Amino acid sequence: MAKRIEVKGVIVNNSDYQVYEWLDIEATCPRVVHEQLGKANGKAVEVDINSGGGDVFAGSEIYSALKAYSMNGGHVTVNIVGLAASAASVVAMAGDRVMMSATSQLMIHNAWINGASGDYRNMEHMSGVLKNVNQTIANAYHLKTGRSQEELLALMDEETWLTVQQALELGFVDGILFEGKGVLKGSNLSKEPEHTGLCSLNNNKVAASVAHLNLLKLKVGI
Repeated sequence: MAKRIEVKGVIVNNSDYQVYEWLDIEATCPRVVHEQLGKANGKAVEVDINSGGGDVFAGSEIYSALKAYSMNGGHVTVNIVGLAASAASVVAMAGDRVMMSATSQLMIHNAWINGASGDYRNMEHMSGVLKNVNQTIANAYHLKTGRSQEELLALMDEETWLTVQQALELGFVDGILFEGKGVLKGSNLSKEPEHTGLCSLNNNKVAASVAHLNLLKLKVGI
């Protein structure tokens, strides 16, 4: 039986993970994924994803860990069971086989940074940094889909939300969870408003979570 790994909640760096645990907020960090892959010991793994994203570099490390595990002989199946957005969509691209539930969505968009400060030179510099980050994200999409960087960057510019049919058409996923061999035909690409990707929080966690909502978006960790 395949080892199951969950990528749920906010994707955070290793240093921040303990804060989320203390606040009882669901999160995933690279260290936890490395530990689970170590326990799998080369056997097949299934990665269940339901995440709105988070830290782009933490997401990159998780992606790289899964790809390395696969290249060393461990088969990786990714199951998008809810939302794979932002950094979580990058993690999803690491699967040898990527499956998506009929009720789930995949979202890709440009990198964000929170709390930038400085003069016009700093802002111009940061614009270049963000464009470079976008290209590295598009690299993961390109390796999976085979589509050009120009097409992928255009989809990211538009903050594109994909149903399972649309994700299949574009090559982001390989199949539909719980379906037979038949593949549903897709429709035109659609763009959803930002608020549709947010999950409601339990009332007793709202106060503790507000200060960390900025981490729900893909960001540059500098």
